[in-house]
Amino acid sequence: MAESKSPVCPLCNANTVVEYWSDCHGRGSDGKGSKGRDYYQCEQCQLVFVPPWQHLSAEEEKAQYDLHENSPEDDHYRQFLSRLAGPLTARLHCGAKGLDFGSGPGPTLSVMLEETGFTTDVYDVFYAADQTVLDRQYDFITATEVVEHLSQPGDELDRLWAMLKPGGWLGLMTKMVLNKEAFSQWHYKNDPTHISFFSRETFDYLFQSWDVTAEYPANDVILVRKGSQKES
Repeated sequence: MAESKSPVCPLCNANTVVEYWSDCHGRGSDGKGSKGRDYYQCEQCQLVFVPPWQHLSAEEEKAQYDLHENSPEDDHYRQFLSRLAGPLTARLHCGAKGLDFGSGPGPTLSVMLEETGFTTDVYDVFYAADQTVLDRQYDFITATEVVEHLSQPGDELDRLWAMLKPGGWLGLMTKMVLNKEAFSQWHYKNDPTHISFFSRETFDYLFQSWDVTAEYPANDVILVRKGSQKES
């Protein structure tokens, strides 16, 4: 590992963090060599994450996103997003209004939801940075392939949760950590913009802190309803 001091967990702020995996080789003195990164795991919430000193700069991160070519005209991308859109819209009431958080350079899920009859705002720190949408309350919020990019996922997810109206739905999509052996061969971790990796245990910890239960209607898809308190 590049640093002797372990970082604090960016989800739950625990100090009980241990080394999980490293694919670093030939790393320079700045800790940002191009051949790999270090990964830590929080023993409290099980989040696996890249330490902050190995994160890309904002300019480097945006340069990676600028390479994306997703758009509403891409049927394959629409099919991918439908794994969340289908289960979510089946649970929404008529007239529900929502937010697609982290909509990217080619907003598509918001277009799909609008086509289904649900007014949807968009927000993206690089491509649609209208802060006023973050001051509103919504019936649903989506974040598809977003949480793995967050440097402070605890703060961001708590903020989204606070923006939901009672009875509102939060819909997430992200690939999940299975175990260390699978992680070592996992292509998902190799994207330099991916820095936070959730597992079912991590989501369970988060939702327990919110006192709600989640649904997992498809692989990599998570739906949680505000007000769906856990049974005692």
